[in-house]
Amino acid sequence: MASATRHIFKRLFSNTARSATPEGAAYPFSKTALTPPAPKAAETEVERLRQGKRLMEFVHKTLSPPEKQALLQKYFSRRSKDVLQPGSIVTVLQDQAPTQFTGVLIAIRRRGQATSFRLRNILQRTGVEMQFFANSPSLKEIKVVRPPPKGRMRRAKLFYLRDAPDKMSALAGGRK
Repeated sequence: MASATRHIFKRLFSNTARSATPEGAAYPFSKTALTPPAPKAAETEVERLRQGKRLMEFVHKTLSPPEKQALLQKYFSRRSKDVLQPGSIVTVLQDQAPTQFTGVLIAIRRRGQATSFRLRNILQRTGVEMQFFANSPSLKEIKVVRPPPKGRMRRAKLFYLRDAPDKMSALAGGRK
């Protein structure tokens, strides 16, 4: 019994190099450490894409549907005549439990497919802000209720409305 345990300890604590197995190669700075093999799945996926295989699947995953592209073009392109402007009163209709949120547009963040906008409203004497992503599948419709007063606002981001509820209510009421 003692010889069997001695043999196990000798194998475990041996300083001799282990044979390199197919799972890993010997680590160059230690004779006993083994490194795991490099993952081959990622390499094959990249190689397949470089060869053009499964390329359309990748393109369809990354592109937005045509109706979302039309929405981006209509409301967020600077050259569009219907472009959203800060200070506008906007209503957003969402898919889940058909909810609707109306508020003052205080910021637009144009980032291509990741374009988003932020609406602010006062509900039950509490300021509520919601950020909507234009390419979100839950976003159904955007309606402009009223354009900004005097044609446009002087600033692109209206974050000062957070600290000025009287200005916010005047903007929402159409007085400015």
